[in-house]
Amino acid sequence: MKQKERQERSRKEIFQAAMEEFGSNDYDKVTMESICTRHKISKGMMYHYYSGKDELFLQCVEAMFQMLKEYVEQKAPAVTEQNSFQAIKDYFLIREYFFEDHPQEKRIFENAMLRRPKHLAEQIREIRRPIREMNRIFIEKVVARMKLRPGLNQRQVIRYLESMEYSFRTVLLQYQEEEGAEDIHAMLKLVEEVVDMVFFGVIQRTETGSGQRAAGSEDMETRIGAGRNTGI
Repeated sequence: MKQKERQERSRKEIFQAAMEEFGSNDYDKVTMESICTRHKISKGMMYHYYSGKDELFLQCVEAMFQMLKEYVEQKAPAVTEQNSFQAIKDYFLIREYFFEDHPQEKRIFENAMLRRPKHLAEQIREIRRPIREMNRIFIEKVVARMKLRPGLNQRQVIRYLESMEYSFRTVLLQYQEEEGAEDIHAMLKLVEEVVDMVFFGVIQRTETGSGQRAAGSEDMETRIGAGRNTGI
């Protein structure tokens, strides 16, 4: 075996070990020493190829996002042409199907996005850029077909849905804990519930004439002013 091939094999061996460790433990629980010990990798070889834990973690994050992007790109065309509500729901579900099949990558995603190491925030954001661009293209196509309520424009709705995509898994995890939903069928119900509230809100609007406020609303400046005058 040539030296280049041996080096490539060694790098791959270390990388796979890191994927297993970050894919089954929180970021803070993983160390270079633990990777070496559990996977019988010498420290000399480890530090010959990688400068430290953060370099390894970022490579794992990049690999996870690349796998996720390829999976979504493969599945997304089938949902793009559905009605807006169904398209958004199914698009969010694609990621959940991916993570159901790839629990190791799911843990890495959670380490990167939900328990993100603060000192790696910018690097992770940059690594995630292709995912954000892919999501924006999909959302723009769907929003272009939406009949928006008066007062909203496409740019506002796109920005809102992009922000929801970012926080969607956090909301879903909280729902899972409360509902005890573990399989994909229970997840489907939760996704539909969350997306329904994203689209249609939670407060019933009161029918009012043009230019009028909904019943019970007050002028914000009046309330703020009253608060100042009473020392609140």
